[in-house]
Amino acid sequence: MGLMRSALLAGSRNAWLRERAMRTSFVRKSVSRFMPGETLDEALAAARSLQQSERLGSILTHLGENLTSPSEAEEVTAHYLDVLERVRSGGYDCEISVKPTQLGLDLDPELAFRNLAAIARRALELSNFVWIDMESTPYVDPTLSLFHRVRSEAPSIGVCLQAYLHRTRADLEALLPLGPAIRIVKGAYSEPPSLAIARKADVDENFYFLCTRMLRPDSLERGARVAIGTHDGRLVERLQRFVTEAAVPRGRYEFEMLYGIQRGLQRRLLAEGWPLRVLISYGEFWFPWYMRRLAERPANVLFVVRSMFR
Repeated sequence: MGLMRSALLAGSRNAWLRERAMRTSFVRKSVSRFMPGETLDEALAAARSLQQSERLGSILTHLGENLTSPSEAEEVTAHYLDVLERVRSGGYDCEISVKPTQLGLDLDPELAFRNLAAIARRALELSNFVWIDMESTPYVDPTLSLFHRVRSEAPSIGVCLQAYLHRTRADLEALLPLGPAIRIVKGAYSEPPSLAIARKADVDENFYFLCTRMLRPDSLERGARVAIGTHDGRLVERLQRFVTEAAVPRGRYEFEMLYGIQRGLQRRLLAEGWPLRVLISYGEFWFPWYMRRLAERPANVLFVVRSMFR
């Protein structure tokens, strides 16, 4: 893991840095590159703009994790239920993405299950879709357990897998018999070498393998669908070639990228007719998320530095 990435991930867990950075105007200004605002109204406005101007769908995620009380988890659940209602009533092309620790996983796995199941059932009733985010390695097994349980009640739910973990190939193989929807990402937490692949090139190769494994005929026959979560132009082009050569049906894959990242690449994909959806994050608890986004692509730090001198 590079020194810059390690420093950024360490910073994401530093309370002293978080408190000061969140009050600093240039940091708040630079964060606007990645998120349109802290409120649901601002997130929906951004989704509406993308939908109307570019016919581009979105995924909404309310930032926050590791809650400390059941009442907080219930509030998050109520918030996401409200998001689903507003998306339906407003005619938005928006799915949602939730973190298990937002729903009480640290407090009680049964609490998290009840909350996630309530969201997934309502999404199914409204013909919408719910993604489960993957957090750091202690949460992988509990998150996959949640996915299995909730999916048996409400199949309109998908889960995220991280390409930088050694275990992910085995996790994917165990999930494939379900014909699941899976978002593949590289991963953005600080993990030891015993758990995570250290070299970026090796993570990239594993990412490519995982995506193409889901696009093989045996996976597609079971109903698998892959969300390709990367901003890496070279990986995108490799996967485009694979999809074209294998004649993968359009509804079985889509590219997913973050709001404001690689806009040129996003526009190219749209112009060429490739399926794309943008993840729009919002909420007050943005600092850890923001630092992990910088760690995914440390070159983005230059954007922050430039902001200091504007």
